[in-house]
Amino acid sequence: MPNESVIYFGDQGHIPYGPRPMEQIRDFSEAITKFLLEHNAKIIVVACNTASAAALKYLRGTFPDVQFVGMEPAVKPAAEHTQTGRVGVLATPATFQGALYASVVERFANGVELFQNTCSGLVQQIEQGNLNGSETRRILEDALRPMLEKDIDTVVLGCTHYPFVIPLIQEIAGEKVRVIDPAPAVARQVRRLLEAGGLRNESDEPGDIRFYTSGEVNALKSLLPVLLGEDGDVERVEWVDDSVISHSH
Repeated sequence: MPNESVIYFGDQGHIPYGPRPMEQIRDFSEAITKFLLEHNAKIIVVACNTASAAALKYLRGTFPDVQFVGMEPAVKPAAEHTQTGRVGVLATPATFQGALYASVVERFANGVELFQNTCSGLVQQIEQGNLNGSETRRILEDALRPMLEKDIDTVVLGCTHYPFVIPLIQEIAGEKVRVIDPAPAVARQVRRLLEAGGLRNESDEPGDIRFYTSGEVNALKSLLPVLLGEDGDVERVEWVDDSVISHSH
């Protein structure tokens, strides 16, 4: 949907979310939702598994008129396609602890053995743009080798940072192992909801992308071409406390 305009809020000031308490992540998520709605968002993608696990249900209850698309680890397609019946899941501690993950496992993982790893430190490496460095490789090898020895044939990425290292994961795991990137399914769901609500942008002009960060402007600016293949203006916002964002134009 290249003609849709995007408001991208990167909460770099608070990452990584994974180890934080659920309640705090919920506060962050509510404040970010308010910020996006003030900037006329017509649909909100919670593009973070940890925030979805901590806050998605709460957000839908708090903002009943807003449509949210959340992230859940792609256990369902993995369970449907695995030949060996063994699947590796890479996600953050908060995602694994959340009720969302438990319900996905309960509904879809019947008879499939799941092997989990939190890839401690990987989010920070990716945030620094280290997609192929020795530390990134070490974290992934430590996570994947034991799983590969157990004969997994599928890897689920339960963290939105992890798809950036798919080439490295594929290199370590080999071509017989399928790596599931959740992004295309999320984009398709957003399109379905926009179409159902008559909210698609029918213009032929490409949409614009506005980036906001609670961290260093230059840090996000230098990451954009590396991670998103995008460029654009980045504006800084300040957290006043866990539930209020101040933005001076």
